[in-house]
Amino acid sequence: MKLSIVIPVYNERKYIAEVLRRVQRVSIRNVEKEIIVVDDCSTDGTREFLEEIVKSGATKFVLNEKEEIDLSNIRFFFQEKNQGKGAALRRGFKEVTGDLVIVQDADFEYDPAEYPKLLGPIRKGQADVVISSRFLGSGSHRVMYFWHYVGNKFLTMLSNMFTNLNLTDMETCYKVFKTEILKRVELQQDRFGFEPEVTAKVAKLGCRIYEVPISYHGRTYAEGKKIGWKDGFQAIYCIIKYGLFS
Repeated sequence: MKLSIVIPVYNERKYIAEVLRRVQRVSIRNVEKEIIVVDDCSTDGTREFLEEIVKSGATKFVLNEKEEIDLSNIRFFFQEKNQGKGAALRRGFKEVTGDLVIVQDADFEYDPAEYPKLLGPIRKGQADVVISSRFLGSGSHRVMYFWHYVGNKFLTMLSNMFTNLNLTDMETCYKVFKTEILKRVELQQDRFGFEPEVTAKVAKLGCRIYEVPISYHGRTYAEGKKIGWKDGFQAIYCIIKYGLFS
C-alpha cells in the first residue's frame, strides 16, 4: 500500500523543514510513502528555500549535525500566484500516485505520528474516508481561543444538518481518502472552503466515513495561524451550496 501525503505550504519558512522531518520519521508497516509539497507562492523565504532544495538535486537535506531529511520520495510544486489552501490541495491531488491520500498542514498543529491510527479504519476495510477529531477526548490539546471553538462547533453542526452525518470536527485538517474516492470528487474552493466542500461531496457519494480522535497543538495568530472570521462566513456559504446543490 502507498500513502500520498499532500502538504500545502504558505509562509511556513520557520516550520517546513521540521514538518518534513516529522513526516519522514513516521514508519507505517507495509506502507510506502510519497510526499507532495505545494508552495502557494510564499513571500517569507519558504519558496526560495524549497526551490534551492530542488535546484541542488540532492537526495538528502542536512537539518542539523545529527539529523538529515531523505528527499528521495518528496516532490515539490510551485503555484504561480497565491490562491489559497484549497487550490494548493487541488494541485497536489493531481500528482498523487498512492492508494491513500492524507492532508498535512505545514506547521506543528497536527502530529504525523498519528498517521497509523488515522489509516487504521481504511486498512481494516471499514472505511473509505477517515476524518480526524480534536474533540473526541484523546491526546493532549493546547488551550486556545474560545470563540474559535464555538465557531467550529456551529459550522460542524450546520454541516451535519446538510450532510446527515454526525461528525464532531468538520473543520479539522487530517482527512484520509482512498484515492479512488478523491478522484471522483470535483473540488472548486480555493481557500479554507475545502473542508466543508469535500465533506459534503464525499457524504453525497455515500462513502463509509469514520472519525478518529487526535491530539492538537494549536498556534496563535502571532505564531502564524491564518484562518479568520471571514473564512467562517465562507464556510457557511460552502456548507449550504454543496449541501443543497453538489
